[in-house]
Amino acid sequence: MSNKSKQTKPDCPLIGEDGNVFNLVGIAARTLKRNGLSEQASEMTAKVFGSGSYEEALGIIDEYVNITSVDDPGEDMDMRMAM
Repeated sequence: MSNKSKQTKPDCPLIGEDGNVFNLVGIAARTLKRNGLSEQASEMTAKVFGSGSYEEALGIIDEYVNITSVDDPGEDMDMRMAM
């Protein structure tokens, strides 16, 4: 956890996505992996699936990524437009 807190959390556009926890954790894990944080992606996924509630799962995701809106322009939007 201390290593993670020293790193900057990547932005992750979750607001406006399908709120299914499997979908959200998948998006967050891909964001972490794209930012060279594969170990954190695995750790986060395990914690989310071991959590006791939807709210707890969202809190765990928030510990690993900065939750943003899909409407916010940024890196992910640029990548979608380039496709």
